[in-house]
Amino acid sequence: MLQLLSKTILLCSLILLIFPADSLQAAETQIDYSKQIAPLFRKYCEGCHSVDDAEGKFAIDSYAGLLKGGKHGPAVLPGDSKSSRLIRMITGEAKPVMPPEDSGEKLTSREITLLTEWVKQGAKGPSGKTPARRELMVPEIAPSKTVPKPIASLAWSPTNDFIAIARYSEVDLLSGASNKIVRTIKGLPGKVNSVRFSPDGQWLITSSGTTGLFGQADIWDVATGKKLKEFVGHRDVLYAAQISPDKKTLATGSYDQNIILWDIATGKQIRSLTGHNGAVFDLAFSPDSTTLASASADSTVKVWQVATGNRLDTRSQPLKEQVTVSFSPDGNSILAAGADNRIRKWKFVSRKSAKINPLIYARFAHENPVIQIIHSPDGKLLGSISDDLSLKIWDANQLQLLHVIENLPTIPTSVAFSPDSNTSIVGFSNGLLKRFPLPATLSAPTGKQQVAKTDATTSPLRKDTPQVIQIKEVEPNNQPAQATVLTSPAIVASGVIESTQQNKADVDLYRFESKAGQEWLIETNAARKKSKLDSKIEVLNAEGNQTPRILLQAVRDSYFTFRGKDSNILNDFRIQNWQEMELNEYLYANGEVVKLWLYPRGPDSGFNVYPGSGGKRYTYFGTSPITHALHEPCYIVEPHPVGTELPPNGLPVFTVYYENNDDGRRELGDDSRLIFKAPKDGVYYVRVSDVRSFQGKDFHYELTVRPRKPDFKVTLKGANPKVNAGSGKEFEVVAQRLDGFDGPIQVDLSDVPPGFHVTSPIIIQAGHDRAYGVISADPIAESEGPLVATRPDDARYTPIKVTAIATIAGVKQTHAVNSLGTVQLLPRPKLIIRMVSLEINPITVAGDNLEQIPDKPLELTIHPGETIAAKVLLLRNGYNGVVSFGREYAGRNLPHGVYVDNIGLNGLLLLDNQNERTFYLTAAKWVPETTRLFHLQAAQDGKQTSIPVLLHVKQRDKLAASSK
Repeated sequence: MLQLLSKTILLCSLILLIFPADSLQAAETQIDYSKQIAPLFRKYCEGCHSVDDAEGKFAIDSYAGLLKGGKHGPAVLPGDSKSSRLIRMITGEAKPVMPPEDSGEKLTSREITLLTEWVKQGAKGPSGKTPARRELMVPEIAPSKTVPKPIASLAWSPTNDFIAIARYSEVDLLSGASNKIVRTIKGLPGKVNSVRFSPDGQWLITSSGTTGLFGQADIWDVATGKKLKEFVGHRDVLYAAQISPDKKTLATGSYDQNIILWDIATGKQIRSLTGHNGAVFDLAFSPDSTTLASASADSTVKVWQVATGNRLDTRSQPLKEQVTVSFSPDGNSILAAGADNRIRKWKFVSRKSAKINPLIYARFAHENPVIQIIHSPDGKLLGSISDDLSLKIWDANQLQLLHVIENLPTIPTSVAFSPDSNTSIVGFSNGLLKRFPLPATLSAPTGKQQVAKTDATTSPLRKDTPQVIQIKEVEPNNQPAQATVLTSPAIVASGVIESTQQNKADVDLYRFESKAGQEWLIETNAARKKSKLDSKIEVLNAEGNQTPRILLQAVRDSYFTFRGKDSNILNDFRIQNWQEMELNEYLYANGEVVKLWLYPRGPDSGFNVYPGSGGKRYTYFGTSPITHALHEPCYIVEPHPVGTELPPNGLPVFTVYYENNDDGRRELGDDSRLIFKAPKDGVYYVRVSDVRSFQGKDFHYELTVRPRKPDFKVTLKGANPKVNAGSGKEFEVVAQRLDGFDGPIQVDLSDVPPGFHVTSPIIIQAGHDRAYGVISADPIAESEGPLVATRPDDARYTPIKVTAIATIAGVKQTHAVNSLGTVQLLPRPKLIIRMVSLEINPITVAGDNLEQIPDKPLELTIHPGETIAAKVLLLRNGYNGVVSFGREYAGRNLPHGVYVDNIGLNGLLLLDNQNERTFYLTAAKWVPETTRLFHLQAAQDGKQTSIPVLLHVKQRDKLAASSK
């Protein structure tokens, strides 16, 4: 008996050695997937094998994905642990070993045994619905000392006195009057990333969740603090939960890149909105609850239709992540901001269908990323905070800066306005809350501050022509006390840049006196007289310091792309973020200032700068043209008078002085020219030097200092035209602007012979140098009888008189222009070109009808910011090839800011045997009201032109009023 007992004990011992107790227990007890197996997968596997990052096409974060397997087939064979790829890889029997050897993680033998036994038991999954994962498998680390929880979000109720303060896992409801906590809502999962009140102030909406697991939004009763609804969804934490103004729909946005719309009444999902490629950081409903806007880490703002879930627009102008978005209270615009430091405002037009919402403003707002923007309840103000430690208050309409609070104690995290819009509150990352009462009077500027323009409208004309006095410099004159004195109103001084001192460059100074506001023309004549001097002129004040001319505040930063620019080229200025720039804006680059003249025609083209065509580019404010390198920084700048207090916007302010190297109008070659307006009564000095600091006997020059006398000359180009019967020929009028005159010039053509028609008057717009007209002849062919248009030998023929008129300092000035000359009449051309409205059927205007010149021109009307369409028709008379009307200059004599659109890089053309084409005209949003004749010119058949069309640019409200 004793021997049998000993054998039994030995046998049991051997069994225990072969099968550990844990294995026996596992074999006897059913292993729970949710409690025992899923945590192992989360710990070791989901970092690389989840639905969002399914390496090897294997997602293990769900039971269904586990059974599905990856690209190598099933990972688990229920009941067969030895053949299951998952078990073989974690035991090292199959390659690669999992977890990877370089991950620093490895399953314990007990964990391997547990997984093996689970597979042996049939790899059973969770029973019923998979429970939501609410906790992370991470260690809990207690802080070493008690510190205030950072404020994550703020909201001030629009209808009562409550302020909601969101922190980690809780929300405080604060009395706005007493600053005392009324109640605290606790137990929320994770950090509460956003808190919002319903429009009526009755509900509080919170968004939170657990990173990497789930997102949760809750609706709370403000009066009682009771939870009314809970919405759990998403695969990651929520950053935004927004309730629609009608209180029917809740929208949630998550780090998982998705948006979910929920029915508040039932608590059920309506639909999911997908399309973002980054976390969704903020959401905003339109005031009518029909549209949702979303801001995302993918650097876009998307617009969605709530009823259908359709995406109506994607605004991709932002350069970096967008973290905050808002509809204006009137529902007419969308605003967003983010990591690119800018606030953008779009006109909201995609209300019922997909449309492009045009950009209205893009303001460089802060030195660092913008954290939040918010409208004041009255809709007049916009608040913005940034981690540059500032709070800024803007005019919500024009995004003009009104008030700045700098040097905040630490990084702000959220901002809100009081219901009366008189106070702003800011929450901080250190857990503190601060109030900032706003000034009683906050008013935006009425517009951009005007610079002291250097044209004839700023000072009266000098009617007399002062006698020019010739003098010579007297050396030494390189110091103010030694300066050569200029006593006459008009002086031409002769000098040489040559120093008797070695290793010291010579400069020459000339002294003159001026009254405040008096304007002077200062220029050199050196290169034009074959001198070796590359002159530079400067105006110094009585102390011998440079005289500031203007302040240029950068409002947008950029850089040159594709290639650099030499000092002459005026086209193809490719610069980063060009879509946010506007014509007539000033572009500053390394001391040179140019002006944008024409938009790029797509991604493979760039801006044209003034004068737009006809030679070398112009520069402004006395700056000189220079070469620019690829990727060189540049800025859109706004001019302000010297002494203006400019609020900081995070971009530089450049002071431009009265100095010049090369004439900005490009009329003097390498010689210098300045127009100087004395800021005050006193003594001033003109300093002449070589820009390279070279010198020598051959570095001679003449310096002219005289009162400014603005004027103009106009030259007609295209005289003695040969005009085909029934067609037209273009001519050009070019203005030479003298002494900085920049106003409009009207060119009149009169005494037109019978049978001819001429564009008149022609307006050379302010700031422009040229305009175009057409002379056309009545369409009677030689074979059909005598020509209606008169010939030069006809007694009825008279020369066409041309005059130019402009108003300078309130005085009307008239100058004769060279004649159009002798007009030679030719037979019918091979191409006749007409423009018609879309309503006209081209069949009805074929043949002779097309050839007729109407008594009145076709009239088209366009509104600023609008695109309209028309047709160009061809009557071919022996020419069947391609007809080209040009590229960026396709519309001849259009008002500045109106251009032929949607033509790409090939321009406006008709292919072989094509007789009609629809073309489009677009007017920039700033184009003023005007009426102007424009035409098309073909490159073929002697450059035939169309009959001009009368284009009206009218504001919408005035057009509506005139139609009543």
